[in-house]
Amino acid sequence: MLRFVISLLLYASCALSSISFAEPNSASLPLMPWPQNLTPTDEALALQSLPTVKFKGAHSDTLDKAIERFTQRLQRQTGLTKSPDAPELTISVARDMSPVNTHTLPEAQEASYELRVHSSGIELTAATTTGALHGLETLLQLAGTHQPVVLPGVHIKDHPRFAWRGLLLDSVRHFFSVATIKRQIDGMAAAKLNVLHWHLTDDQGWRFPSKAYPKLQQKNQDGHYYTREQIKDVITYAQRRGIYVLPEIDMPGHASAIAVAYPELMSAPGPYAQEDRWGVHKPLLNPANPQVYVFANKILTEVAELFPFPYVHIGGDEVDPEHWEQNPQIQQFREQHKLADSQALHTYFNQRLAELLKNLDRHMIGWDEVLHPDLPQGTVVQSWQGPDALGRAINMGYPALLSTGFYLDQPQYASYHHRVHLLPQPLSIETTPNADEPWNTWQFSAPRKRGSAISGTLTVIGKADNPRGYIDFKNKSRQALRDLNLEGQTLSFAVDTWMGPVKAKLTIRDSMIEGHLIAGNAPYSLRGKKIASDSIANSHPPVALTKDIVSAAKQPLLWGGEAALWAEMIDENSIDLRLWPRGFVVAERLWSSAQVRDEQSMYLRLDQITQWAEISAGLQHFAQQQAALKKRYPDASLSDLLVLSSALEPAHYYHRHHEKSAHETYSRRDPLNRLADSLPAENKTLRQFNQWVDAWTKDPADSDLKQRIVGQLKRWQSAANRLTAYSHNKHPELHQLSQHLEQVCAIGLSAVAQISEGETLTPLTTQQTHTLHQAVNIQHEIIIAAAYGVNTLRATP
Repeated sequence: MLRFVISLLLYASCALSSISFAEPNSASLPLMPWPQNLTPTDEALALQSLPTVKFKGAHSDTLDKAIERFTQRLQRQTGLTKSPDAPELTISVARDMSPVNTHTLPEAQEASYELRVHSSGIELTAATTTGALHGLETLLQLAGTHQPVVLPGVHIKDHPRFAWRGLLLDSVRHFFSVATIKRQIDGMAAAKLNVLHWHLTDDQGWRFPSKAYPKLQQKNQDGHYYTREQIKDVITYAQRRGIYVLPEIDMPGHASAIAVAYPELMSAPGPYAQEDRWGVHKPLLNPANPQVYVFANKILTEVAELFPFPYVHIGGDEVDPEHWEQNPQIQQFREQHKLADSQALHTYFNQRLAELLKNLDRHMIGWDEVLHPDLPQGTVVQSWQGPDALGRAINMGYPALLSTGFYLDQPQYASYHHRVHLLPQPLSIETTPNADEPWNTWQFSAPRKRGSAISGTLTVIGKADNPRGYIDFKNKSRQALRDLNLEGQTLSFAVDTWMGPVKAKLTIRDSMIEGHLIAGNAPYSLRGKKIASDSIANSHPPVALTKDIVSAAKQPLLWGGEAALWAEMIDENSIDLRLWPRGFVVAERLWSSAQVRDEQSMYLRLDQITQWAEISAGLQHFAQQQAALKKRYPDASLSDLLVLSSALEPAHYYHRHHEKSAHETYSRRDPLNRLADSLPAENKTLRQFNQWVDAWTKDPADSDLKQRIVGQLKRWQSAANRLTAYSHNKHPELHQLSQHLEQVCAIGLSAVAQISEGETLTPLTTQQTHTLHQAVNIQHEIIIAAAYGVNTLRATP
């Protein structure tokens, strides 16, 4: 009977999903992730007190503790107290299933729930305990943070799109305390994420407590590692919240910490020193040394003893084969085993690890670089290289997870994360020119301060009134261009890339093309030359790399994805500021229907969730920003600092890494106490300002929009003026940025005045042109992002 009830629940959820999908709009409820199905009713419930909870069906200690937390959080966010005449919250669970009593990741439908709010009470029905935990989070979001508390009448039937919805936390580059990790777990539960991917070893340290090889943790440069008791505590804490903990132990590369402790296991003789630099380093375990497999077996046995989750991540990424190829013993070993090259040797090593894990009743996960035709089937491939690589893995029959587009250590706009398509997408345009269509292809390059230049080809087809185009970045599959505009000799477009959203404004001069790519919010200078065209005899458009489009039959091999929070530029004082609230946006992409794409609705809901998450879930994104500002500028006005900050953004993508690589040590020695470290990736004030400017430049007669724009420019200008005076001879970084923002605002106010009077804009002076140009270039790892809106004002016809 129980099996029938569960089947019925799952069938009902699937059936409703197929016929009544509801996409949010600008009037959406403050829910994130957005449910699969939501039907509003007119039966709202006014809460005067905390509801009385009654249980039906399966009951467990996990659920009891969840109700305790639910009650405490509801009281904290609303101020409600208990009352004898409280409405009832009835919870019906078909069977108890949570990480406390099962270590297998539940299928998406096993995490389903149904929530009804009506005038006489609340009903929460779930297939499993895990589903009930998700339903309680939705109910807390519906309750909001203000009095009076009125729950909207709704009927929600919900389940995740993907079973695997993870978050990677890197505890190596900068160490995170157990209390900090637990707070992120609370945030994960609030966002309905369910796998904590715990990155425990890397070049810069070893955080896992090994009994067999104690020097691994003893040799940590900063002295930090987790005890066995702390790891068990984190696992239990996560389990109570429906979250599984996946350990990552990097092998054979990212192994400098192993090299320092046990150099005899390595492929080169050393000597090895403790590593505090970021980047890819050369030390590799020696796959020809039998003791390496003894080492791996003992370490993985200890991991399996502590972590009950049946998956172990072995890293496997960024293996520089130099030490293998320079070692005669390893080359002889490779030839003896008929291994064609270093990639085949790497696969041999992975085969050995997979066998060791199989004996421990565990499954292996690795990054893109483990993919090989001889990789043991059942290995899960996690992609940092993008949908192309993920598509290859799936088409070769391997389960896969995507992290590209979800790197939250990179400051990026929430809209970029929300646009991510997990699978390779077919091109949306015709790429072959018609016989009468003009077309041009340019080869381009954009140098970076660290790493190789961004390069590839750019092709535009058609006339200026209806152009289309695509870009072929080196070693990437072809992407269609958005917002393509060709006016005279000016070409502009947008495209999403591994670097984040890219916008370009380029000038065509004869056979040359030049201008800027804005990657995230900061520019790269681009130059290129025409290499093919309809006007060049015997030339053809470039050939594209083949996309690994995934068939419907193989799409179940896409298990989901993970947000990633690498910690080179993040520490205890900034982790919440970087991870939240954007973690909710990634969670929505992994939970909600693929059709939930409305950007306006996303931001409307995100703004509300941002406030709710601080109060209800205890996240510290606001507190960390204010604490950082107070610590750096203790005698400055905090309100002025916050106003100034709302005009600024940290340089997006890995621009800050490149800046530190060019100007500092690109290591743990670079302090993370700069103004840039106190800034969120984006902020509501700037987003609204840009929206007002876009709308007003289309309708300059709208006096309300004009006043909003003028008011914001004056607020920024006034705060910047006071901080310029405060920071003189005291804080050069703050002084320069404040003074620069004052000048940007003055240019903006002048433009508004002239536009509103119908006057032709006065040409900018050389100094003003320089001011706006410098504002959108990196200064102190920061962009004065308000200048983008001012540039829009200046571009008004």
